[in-house]
Amino acid sequence: MTSTINGIAFDPGFAPYILAFNDTVNYLYMDINRFKNFNQKKIKFMQYHKKIVDMLNNNLGFYVGCLLWAAYIKTQPKQEITGNHCFGKEYDEKNNISDTQQMLQFVELFPKDMKYFLGKEFSFESNVTELLKIYEEFLVLNKGFTESKYNTDIILPSVVKTNDAEGYKEIIEKVLETKDLSKLLEYQSMVMG
Repeated sequence: MTSTINGIAFDPGFAPYILAFNDTVNYLYMDINRFKNFNQKKIKFMQYHKKIVDMLNNNLGFYVGCLLWAAYIKTQPKQEITGNHCFGKEYDEKNNISDTQQMLQFVELFPKDMKYFLGKEFSFESNVTELLKIYEEFLVLNKGFTESKYNTDIILPSVVKTNDAEGYKEIIEKVLETKDLSKLLEYQSMVMG
């Protein structure tokens, strides 16, 4: 599944379970804002807010999973990374971090929408912002994986732990069986110092 004789996989199996968070959220907000009447907007927001938070958690779990996988493959003997669709492409930092930048903005603004539409206090845990910033650092350090031909080319942020990395593969495989990447959030403190 995750490694072969010819190398080690860039993606251990996450791809089928992630959504384009920012595109989906923008679509849902466009649907909310198509109504002129506040009560109709409120009803639509009530229908979508849990789905939006669940999608965010799924993507955050994906980010934890990527850090776990990167730590795991970094600690393996030198192998070529297979399936890295970014390798050899031109690096564009603004594009590389656009998703994390939009998610950071979302995490800041969504509690205000909860207050406005539902009259409820809401906040994300502080580790959400921390994770987004660390994952963004990971993307920048690796130049969007445009130069990552071998597992030894991967650069980890200084807070990413590798001392238990051998067990990270098993964690990822168990979570992939559930098809719910948000379960990887349980391992955030394990991989981040």
